[in-house]
Amino acid sequence: MLVLGIESSCDETGAAIVSDDGRVASDVVQSQVRLHAEYGGVVPELASRDHVKNVTHVVREAMAQANVTWDTVDAVAVTNRPGLVGALLVGVQAAKGIAWGAGKPLVGVDHLVGHLLAVFLRRDGVPSPTPQYPFVALLASGGHTALYRVDAPHAGAIRELGATRDDAAGEAFDKVAKLLGLGYPGGPVIDRLAPRGDPDRIPLIAPMAHTSSLEFSFSGIKTQVAQWVAKNGVPRDEQTTADLCASFQRAVTNVLASKLVAAAAREGVRDVVIGGGVAANSALRARVVALATQREMTAFVPSLASCTDNAAMIAYAGAMRMARGERDAWDLIATSQTALPRATRKGRGER
Repeated sequence: MLVLGIESSCDETGAAIVSDDGRVASDVVQSQVRLHAEYGGVVPELASRDHVKNVTHVVREAMAQANVTWDTVDAVAVTNRPGLVGALLVGVQAAKGIAWGAGKPLVGVDHLVGHLLAVFLRRDGVPSPTPQYPFVALLASGGHTALYRVDAPHAGAIRELGATRDDAAGEAFDKVAKLLGLGYPGGPVIDRLAPRGDPDRIPLIAPMAHTSSLEFSFSGIKTQVAQWVAKNGVPRDEQTTADLCASFQRAVTNVLASKLVAAAAREGVRDVVIGGGVAANSALRARVVALATQREMTAFVPSLASCTDNAAMIAYAGAMRMARGERDAWDLIATSQTALPRATRKGRGER
């Protein structure tokens, strides 16, 4: 089965052709980073307009790169939740038109489910080990940070174990980078500078690191950096900047990795997975593998291309829905609300 996937939930316009075994035949992404960089974050209206401009192009390019025709594509999958509603609407309407015109079934995909299943993608034709169900996954991005137990590849079999109480981890990376004058997006810049720094020179307190809760909080560590900058000013030398980046990155990645492994232990699960844009962070990837190995667990880390927003993960998640016999009607809508159940606030993640 070959599925065309379309992604437009935030600031990436993507289209991909993926088979139901995870093989990626094409994956085209039109980034909007330069468009939003001067504002220090995504401007929803500009994002929507850019999706309108690029969605037709990326679909055609994905079809061309995969060397397929509408006769060989079996279905159309599109991100319809959660995200910026205006941006989502562009992709949903494009997918409806394509599916109707080509006479293909249509399935909507929860963006978070796409990230959780991205580890199953096979890029460049190279097979790689994949986790066994059930597994516990950390999804960390600019808009979401949460832990999930995944029993099967569909929303009804995914349960949240704990989530951030305030900022997402990726948002904290971006805002700290802005405080330090490093530009947008901040995550890659901090990841590049941190290995050159001394994390002990300017110690920061890791957020919620010493509680049994599986929840996260990143507003406090962001405030710590803001207070340091208010007292000392924006660092004028690269070494001090690198030291701050190293301290911040260590604190955040350590708490993300330790709570992922703790969640897996509580659930009696031996496989752990990371996904989302922050999963591209080199320190987080290394820390998750190290902690999992210490606990005799197996860590599965997706390729860098599978971490950030992409249509390949949407196509694969759509293929999993198709395999279950699921289809969506033409009244499919775009919404900012995820289909995944939230853990209850009372006692969330604690035992």
